[in-house]
Amino acid sequence: MNYPAITVIIPTLNAGVYIEKLLSVLLAQDVNVTEIIVIDSSSDDRTVEIAKGFDVKTIVIPRHKFDHGKTRNLAAKEAKSGILVFMTQDALPSDNTLVRKLTEPLKNPEIAATFGRHIPRGDASPTEFFARHFNYPETGFVKGMEDIEKFGIKTFFSSNVCSAYKKDSFFQAGMFPEDIRANEDMLMTAKLILKGYKIAYVPEAKVIHSHNCSLLMQFERYYNIGSSFKNYGWILHYTRPEKEGMRLIKEQLCFVIKQRKYLWIPYVFMESLTKYLGFKIGLIKG
Repeated sequence: MNYPAITVIIPTLNAGVYIEKLLSVLLAQDVNVTEIIVIDSSSDDRTVEIAKGFDVKTIVIPRHKFDHGKTRNLAAKEAKSGILVFMTQDALPSDNTLVRKLTEPLKNPEIAATFGRHIPRGDASPTEFFARHFNYPETGFVKGMEDIEKFGIKTFFSSNVCSAYKKDSFFQAGMFPEDIRANEDMLMTAKLILKGYKIAYVPEAKVIHSHNCSLLMQFERYYNIGSSFKNYGWILHYTRPEKEGMRLIKEQLCFVIKQRKYLWIPYVFMESLTKYLGFKIGLIKG
């Protein structure tokens, strides 16, 4: 099965420090990127000007209208290609093979979507460095409905920082859920898997991406995740996230001890408690 056309979709907001380099690398890929859509939330900087300078399609929406799912769906409806690649403004392809490697598994008729590997930035904290390697291992895999017992909540894990979808499957599954604070990618993956499709993790497709979040930022992030799960509670009928959370804490502690980062041990506990409280409160309050 051949896909002659690929559209890359990038939501942006004040992405002036990223967008020029990102577009340059995307346009230098070793496979034809037919179309790039930058959908901007009324940036205050030169994001739109820079994007237009690359002659890519640019859509500007009011900032208050941004929604993780709805904004991406709007761009997807404008796409002319059979494959949709979603990226974020702060994720930089590690080389010029990203798009080809990310979309290659979509030649398999059973696979509806893929996601790539995140490589932490040089300034990543020990906990962030570990989290990238925990969530994005070196070995690839394909997962489907039959893997829920094996992977648990990770069966539905994906990331729109670097992902690709067959457009027809994307629309058949109803696109991204809208009016939620986070996890539109995980919920979309769950919808595809429940329809019988498979999702491929492609570690050869790499982007440089990480964040050193404060405890407050982590609380807000996990509150948003809990809120999304509350509003789309059907996902919890299949699996619960707590088991995976405990595994993360245990392996994170082992990591900082092996690295002799002993001063980070209290932080691991504080961060874990912050995430748990944020998630639980979001799950209750929505």
